[in-house]
Amino acid sequence: MTKAMLATEARTEEGKIWAHSGDSHLMEPDDLWTSRLPKRLADRAPRSERGEKYEILYIDGTQIDRQLNDFMDAMRPPGFKDLKIRLQDLDQEGVRSQLAFPSMGFWTCNIRDVELENAVARAWNDWAMEDVMSAQDRIFAPAIVPLMDVGNAVAEAERAAEMGFQGLFFPCGIDDDRAWGLDLWEPLWAKAEELGLPLTFHIGTGAQNVVYRGPGGAVVNYMETTYPGMRVVTHLVAGGALDRHPDLKVLIAEGGSGWVPAIGDRMDEAYRQHGMFVRPRLSRLPSEIIRQQVYASFQHDISGVQVIEGTKYYNVLWGDDYPHLEGTYGHTQETLHTLFDGVDTSIRDRVLHGSFEELFPAVAAAP
Repeated sequence: MTKAMLATEARTEEGKIWAHSGDSHLMEPDDLWTSRLPKRLADRAPRSERGEKYEILYIDGTQIDRQLNDFMDAMRPPGFKDLKIRLQDLDQEGVRSQLAFPSMGFWTCNIRDVELENAVARAWNDWAMEDVMSAQDRIFAPAIVPLMDVGNAVAEAERAAEMGFQGLFFPCGIDDDRAWGLDLWEPLWAKAEELGLPLTFHIGTGAQNVVYRGPGGAVVNYMETTYPGMRVVTHLVAGGALDRHPDLKVLIAEGGSGWVPAIGDRMDEAYRQHGMFVRPRLSRLPSEIIRQQVYASFQHDISGVQVIEGTKYYNVLWGDDYPHLEGTYGHTQETLHTLFDGVDTSIRDRVLHGSFEELFPAVAAAP
């Protein structure tokens, strides 16, 4: 019996709803890069130092201060760095499988040295496969792709596919002269389509997250992390990349999902009303491309479920964001019941199982 069949059979067992998570995270060991890279590179790889109040991140000569530490650690699930305990956490919470993004690995995209970036990405992928994915079959990561050199990106995508990765990780934020809709990425999109590897973008990556310090700053800045995900979709659709590669799938993780059909409508309006200025011309309306190729995940958004029936946008995944503060650990079942009690079974199964298994078919095929 497949995991999907087990999930469907057991989704109401003792009142528990079972789900796949389309947005979770791995917590890397402190010595990931120092143990795997030569010293001249390891000293410049992403690393963290803890003070009494701040966590200081060092990435290739730059420094970023973050107010985290003891408060954040106290909120983390028991298995945030212990794989065996983590699997117990998943059973407790009712999570079958997790797409697990990097944590410190997010900062790879801030590295501008081509050799260093390539080495850091490859080391992360080796660790994720050897220490996490080879040890069990419920938690899997997308491979980090080095971005400063497109040839390196294509080569690492090929290597990742050979290793058994099911997706590729990308940051949402990118410099304007390297925007995701530009032709410079064509070799990578073609290779990802050929390999059947979805492009998985995670919000809050690739750009500064603290942009406003005035009234309501905590909420404003949380919202600011979501907007680059909308830009990713807009560029990939309007620039023609997804139209040229109709079998290429894109996931925007942790940014909600109710906005996706809305920006499809907005882009259709631009395409029609400003058609004399539109380049390139597309073979399908933007909204059609989005419905066929773009997926999005949320964790708490009631509207993410409510809009599905009315908009017919079904490429929606739920995510637990384990083990992050915004996640659902400790109240996953309460969250799932709040979201899905009374919801049509076909919509519930699509969000909690179907979209995930469509993007990552090896999950459905696993014993």
